[in-house]
Amino acid sequence: MRMEHSKPPKPRFRSVCPIASTLDLVGDKWSLLIVRDLLRGKATYGELASSPEKIPTNILADRLKRMESAGLILSSVYHERPVRYAYNLTAKGEALGDVLLALVRWGKEHVPGTKTYTEIAKTAKKKSSAGNARVNARVGR
Repeated sequence: MRMEHSKPPKPRFRSVCPIASTLDLVGDKWSLLIVRDLLRGKATYGELASSPEKIPTNILADRLKRMESAGLILSSVYHERPVRYAYNLTAKGEALGDVLLALVRWGKEHVPGTKTYTEIAKTAKKKSSAGNARVNARVGR
């Protein structure tokens, strides 16, 4: 027996305002983080669930269904038993990258202590290099 991947109904919008309508699609606290992760190369449910913000799995499943219904992502089966899906952004979803960049710029300017993934990776690399140098110094390399 084959299970169908059910899709929720198309979203309804509370007004014709483009800001309000966009917020109806992606204005919750998780959807844009999912877009961020998909833009950064994550594709599976497990990869998305392992993001540092720790999205609850029931909410992740709901947001993925909503985003697919809205045409922001596509899901495709990559494993049959059990059925597992990979998720990719559509062109419409990828266009949210500009929104994310605007949020990054705003956050960097107005929210003290925020860091981009690139900055976090550079910091981790420096710490790793420094740690390796200390170990090498201890062992006489």
